[in-house]
Amino acid sequence: MADELTPETPEEEQPKKTHKQRKNGLYPGVSDELAENMRSGWADTELHGLEPIAQAAHTLARRDALSRRFPGERLVIPAGRLKTRSNDTEYPFRASTEYAYLTGDQTENGVLVLEPTGSTGHTATVYLLPRSDRENGEFWLSGQGELWVGRRHSLTEAEQLLGIPAKDVRQLAEALTEAEGPVRAVRGHDSVIESALTDKVTKERDEELRVYLSEARAVKDSFEIGELQKAVDSTVRGFEDVVKVLDKAEATSERYIEGTFFLRARVEGNDVGYGSICAAGPHATTLHWVRNDGDVRSGDLLLLDAGVETHSLYTADVTRTLPINGSYTDIQRKIYDAVYESQEAGIAAVKPGAKFRDFHDASQHVLAEKLVEWGLLEGPVERVLELGLQRRWTLHGTGHMLGMDVHDCAAARTEAYVEGTLEPGMCLTVEPGLYFQADDLTVPEEYRGIGVRIEDDILVTEDGNRNLSAGLPRTSTDVEAWMARLKG
Repeated sequence: MADELTPETPEEEQPKKTHKQRKNGLYPGVSDELAENMRSGWADTELHGLEPIAQAAHTLARRDALSRRFPGERLVIPAGRLKTRSNDTEYPFRASTEYAYLTGDQTENGVLVLEPTGSTGHTATVYLLPRSDRENGEFWLSGQGELWVGRRHSLTEAEQLLGIPAKDVRQLAEALTEAEGPVRAVRGHDSVIESALTDKVTKERDEELRVYLSEARAVKDSFEIGELQKAVDSTVRGFEDVVKVLDKAEATSERYIEGTFFLRARVEGNDVGYGSICAAGPHATTLHWVRNDGDVRSGDLLLLDAGVETHSLYTADVTRTLPINGSYTDIQRKIYDAVYESQEAGIAAVKPGAKFRDFHDASQHVLAEKLVEWGLLEGPVERVLELGLQRRWTLHGTGHMLGMDVHDCAAARTEAYVEGTLEPGMCLTVEPGLYFQADDLTVPEEYRGIGVRIEDDILVTEDGNRNLSAGLPRTSTDVEAWMARLKG
């Protein structure tokens, strides 16, 4: 990576200056001749006639709903800032979900402000970094100048794309400091904005804003449903990619599986929606195994939990548990088929008007029945469920909301989420599992080290549900036939 020449270079680290260079306070360490040369000779690259982004009409509707919820109050929603990974390198930027949901924009330092226009209504403005200034040298002397990190849209271009008036974000903090009237802000993303609002906001009021924006995302609009399907379709292709290279993974490690899926995510989307779980053998019994550094062995199972994130930041979340050599052993099939039966019961319970907990209860009931049938628990099943005894091996809830965050709507109130009712347009995962730890002496030895999870992304429809990830086989027999075709 090239090293930037920046105005912030400490005095002792700068090269010795001539008298002429010392006069040039605007460009420390840069000659007047070079500074003048860099100011001129650049073509006009302004883009004209840009079409609004695909979700512009939807983000407008979302802002209107937000305006109605908090009349007469200034609302501040930041995108966030770059975060340092190490020394002078940053993590790839990912805009805050709230900001991207309301604007469609994903650039760092952006801030959406809804200014009240009286007791009702708001005027929305998006505050952004403008194009790098070539006159003062910012575009080539700043580490975040466009010569180093690439062109960004002008404010005029941003207005055309987003359908929101745009202003220079560098003027916003001072304006917020002087602003009067009630204010709410989304916290945790921009320390500069939060500092400017210190004496104007309260945690309780800001939390109400965060909770509202979380609950507002529960029911997806047509754009969001299309993006989720796109994410799932790419994820299906990523799983196919993995099956085709399992022989190479056996010669290396779980990292080969992780890298293979990541390639699909980066080619067709923005990124992976979360750290891929590529858990082979006993690692499959660790729910969030993301080290992905273990061996891949013929005869073991691979639990692959992964999802592609689209360019608009909607993510899939799919899991399949695959026999690495293409065929389940008898005990693997027994456990897999039990999880499949459990998932079928859970998916059948997803429908409008059902309680959110219903699909979890249906799935857990099947798993408890199996554990009693296998002699691992003493019945009756109702006793097992009442005491939660099945949880030694089922471990987790059976699903969660899905959207721009893999665990979407996480700040929603309990009564609006886990104790709420399903509606058309909601999207959730159904993902039961059974996990028998390698050191669990309460189960027969043949069970130990086997973990199975099957997860699909389910859209609630007017008359029931639709499995967005139906492109991947689920029964043990279909999985084996699918793998045989791909390995061909």
